[in-house]
Amino acid sequence: MISWEDFAQVDLRTGTIIRVEDFPAARKPSYKIWVDFGTEIGIKKTSAQLKTAYSKDKLLGKQIIGVVNFPPKQIADFMSEFLLTGFVQKDGKVVLAVPDKKMENGIKLS
Repeated sequence: MISWEDFAQVDLRTGTIIRVEDFPAARKPSYKIWVDFGTEIGIKKTSAQLKTAYSKDKLLGKQIIGVVNFPPKQIADFMSEFLLTGFVQKDGKVVLAVPDKKMENGIKLS
């Protein structure tokens, strides 16, 4: 069990994927992804193991939910700046956690 105060420290925000590139240096099939989190946070990048479930075209323009207050993490030759949220299915494919309606970038989950 965690407290409300623990949960409140996780900064979950809406953002829109604006750029997607292949990430051949990653150990598992992954993309490099850039997301616009609005004026307060700006554009952040991450790596995500989404190649088996999503094409680059399907990701571009998609709104997502990201954790924006983790410290940066080096993944191969790429610095990940946020965590893209999703659910791992039994077959290993990741399904993104997304808002069900179009939202402004940078809205905080509360």
